[in-house]
Amino acid sequence: MRWLRLAVMVATCATAAAQANDIIDVLHQSAQRRLDGMALAPDGPRAEAVRSSFELLRRAFAADKMVELRVVTGSTVAETLDGRVIVANEALADVPEGVRLFVLAHELGHVQHGHWRQVGDLYKRFVPGEVAPQTTEPVAGPLGRAASAQAHRHEFEADAFALRALRTLGLTSDDAFAAVRHQGMQHDSATHPGTRKRLASLRDAESGVEPDPAGAAPSQAD
Repeated sequence: MRWLRLAVMVATCATAAAQANDIIDVLHQSAQRRLDGMALAPDGPRAEAVRSSFELLRRAFAADKMVELRVVTGSTVAETLDGRVIVANEALADVPEGVRLFVLAHELGHVQHGHWRQVGDLYKRFVPGEVAPQTTEPVAGPLGRAASAQAHRHEFEADAFALRALRTLGLTSDDAFAAVRHQGMQHDSATHPGTRKRLASLRDAESGVEPDPAGAAPSQAD
């Protein structure tokens, strides 16, 4: 999941300030703009395959959640936005079912863990009042570092959730490892840990070691 970056928030400061929005409003508006910019996939066998896999997961693991799936085209593989909208590319229909289920379960894990709310709580700590350049620029560095550390933790948690989901459905851990490797070898980014770290975390989860929740985001004073 590609959480909204600080650069997006800073870029919208002038508009947000004029509208007297707080940071939660800015995050919501940014997510909505991203959703509005995605093209929905046409109805057909590929979109239906993705929906069918998602519905299997939703019924089994999130029947009590308000969660929406949008099957899209374009460059996005899968992403969770605004806490409850999962977007998934129709191209997921072309990969093995176990890989597709892992990718979708990973996104569902973000919903189940309440990661969007946690992102909002973090941003709110650093920008508690009106969003404006004078309130965002001084905290850009520490907020960026805290948000990146949080995003990496969220990715590990979502991977662990997806692994448990696959095993509950009778699939093997091999599908989880294949899904991560399917994306190619990636290095650390601001929002995602690199492939090697994700595979190592999955091996820990496979052995019953939970993702480390202790990496608390630094405070504003750090």
